[in-house]
Amino acid sequence: MAIDTSFFRSESAQRVIAESEAKGLAKGRAEDLFLLIESRRITLDDASRTRISESRDPELLREWFRRALTATTAEEIFGEEPLDG
Repeated sequence: MAIDTSFFRSESAQRVIAESEAKGLAKGRAEDLFLLIESRRITLDDASRTRISESRDPELLREWFRRALTATTAEEIFGEEPLDG
């Protein structure tokens, strides 16, 4: 008996798959960012924790992670200006 798998090749299915992958990537990056911030003993207020937890942008989370590598405060992580390096 053959199973129709054409749905999984559809544009809608591909969009759902891509969104799920991005969401999973963002969740993993947020977890890594929390771990790094904790290990660097940087204090986060509730708003900053929510900002990280609710972010669905893997590239933004990656930038925050990069900044957290050398930051000593939350403000340095979330600063608006891109850091050179």
